[in-house]
Amino acid sequence: MDYIKKIREMNYKDLNKFAQQIREYIIDVISRNGGHLASNLGVVELTIALYRVFNPFEDYIIWDTGHQTYTHKLLTGRWELFPSIRKFGGISGYTNIAESQADRFGAGHVGTSIAAALGIEQALRKENKKVNVVVVIGDGAFTSGEALEALNQIKSLNSKIKIIVNSNSMSISKNVGGLSHFLDNLRTSKVYLDIKNIMKRNISEPLEDELKRIRDAIKVTFSGDDFFEALGLKHLGPLNGHNIQEMEKVFTRVKDYDYPTVITVNTIKGKGYNSSEDDPESFHSASKFDISSGTFLSKSGFISYSEAFGNILVKLAEKDEHIIAITAAMKTGTGLSLFAQKFPDRFFDLGITEQSCVTFAGGLAISGFKPVFAVYSTFLQRGFDQLIHDIALQNLPVIFAIDRAGVVGEDGPTHHGLFDIAYLKMIPNIRILAPMNIQDLVNTIYTVFKFPIDAPIAIRYPRDSEFGDFKKIYDKIQLVELYKWEILRTGKNVAIISTGTITQEAVKAAQKNNWTVVFARSIKPVDINTIKWVLNNHNYVFTLEEGTTYGGFGESVARYGKVTILGIEDIFPTHGSRRELLKFLKLDKDGIETKIFESIERGQYYENANRIW
Repeated sequence: MDYIKKIREMNYKDLNKFAQQIREYIIDVISRNGGHLASNLGVVELTIALYRVFNPFEDYIIWDTGHQTYTHKLLTGRWELFPSIRKFGGISGYTNIAESQADRFGAGHVGTSIAAALGIEQALRKENKKVNVVVVIGDGAFTSGEALEALNQIKSLNSKIKIIVNSNSMSISKNVGGLSHFLDNLRTSKVYLDIKNIMKRNISEPLEDELKRIRDAIKVTFSGDDFFEALGLKHLGPLNGHNIQEMEKVFTRVKDYDYPTVITVNTIKGKGYNSSEDDPESFHSASKFDISSGTFLSKSGFISYSEAFGNILVKLAEKDEHIIAITAAMKTGTGLSLFAQKFPDRFFDLGITEQSCVTFAGGLAISGFKPVFAVYSTFLQRGFDQLIHDIALQNLPVIFAIDRAGVVGEDGPTHHGLFDIAYLKMIPNIRILAPMNIQDLVNTIYTVFKFPIDAPIAIRYPRDSEFGDFKKIYDKIQLVELYKWEILRTGKNVAIISTGTITQEAVKAAQKNNWTVVFARSIKPVDINTIKWVLNNHNYVFTLEEGTTYGGFGESVARYGKVTILGIEDIFPTHGSRRELLKFLKLDKDGIETKIFESIERGQYYENANRIW
């Protein structure tokens, strides 16, 4: 069915009913699949109003981050495919240029939309194509430096783009920063909103246009200087983001404007589902849940790596007032909610500003504190220069708790943490640790803080959980040798040197075949003595890592002798459950076993390992 045509033929009463139908469909599917719920429920009417005016197959509509595009997907030919969203082999949870012509730019990271739109607009201009370029961006995205950099270029590029700011006071956690406060003031100024409503009811269309200057003055008077107008952009709004008719009217007016325009639209994150409205942070990226109760269907008796990290950090901070936790708008996702509650004066959420977070941590470290920046692997990529210039070059003792390392699951290619080993390993001074399980994660963090920290340390762990509870884990806590590798089992002929939690799969394969397994908790520095022992006592040596094989852990070991490197090849893996993806990548027990036997059959081994020394 052509849903773009359908919504353009509906009256407003039917459109509101259709919006409710879309909400119910999204809630039903995401309750079974998991996914970004609150953000999508908030933009249903906005998407309908937008596509009543702009055609996503003719105009260029760029959605920032892409996690709020479920209604967009439903209206652009993926209604029947929607139950497959985020499933292995199904459609993506984000915009994906390989999935639809309407997905004009792929995105999974925040803040990219305006820069991409400006580039697209310049390309269209050079080809003499006159179509609209529209950006839909959340207010939380303006904590991102890239969004602000692109805003600053609009006027100088003589751009005519239209920017719709979805203002709901949330990114994932509550928005922070000066621009966020400006947008909040604009959306909540009672005097401004009352006057705006009176004008709408009592002033004719032509007179309203003539009195635009008065409305602008009202905005400045009651909200302070207009940030967007100061950059040379026309700024309209705020509009009611759940009133299709009101938004359609303004979108139609600005469609042919010959200058760049910003339209602020106020929405309610989680709109239409009480559990999501009441707790939009938890329902931002929701696991499977019961619709009637709003209860998440998590496996009982399990603890996640993120929870374990947050809990041990709280325990350590109770005894050490120099420990400080930092997040980039990911308090809940990184397990820092309890820390924020217990130590509000030692918890800093700097918004979606990974670059600033890294350097901010450096400022704390150089002043004698022990900063811990908890961040997803895929987002730490954004702070790469700061890692080198601000931290490693000065050898500052910052702890990087790298969550979602390795294969993350349903969020897919934009969120897999496949590159942190490679992009950290080459930086001088940085040490990299990858625990084998949750108990080892807790032991590792405990050991790191037990002794003076004299260098930047990265600790990587996956998006996963294990059976157990933190009290029992904490009762068994012990010091570990951080930089000495452990021989987990001694076998014959074949040795696997494995790092991180995938070591558990290596052990399963080795037990079946009587192979040696060495656990390399320390990716950098490597344990040269153990490498010597492995190479001198085995004909077939393999390294194993849950990350890219290009520039990864295996290449560090291969400097000392001939080994076969197992890991993730030169691809961006698709989305699906973590178990499905490890099987697909042949990084589960059976896949590891298959890869080793295939390699041996091809003769890829070092027959005279003892000669290397």
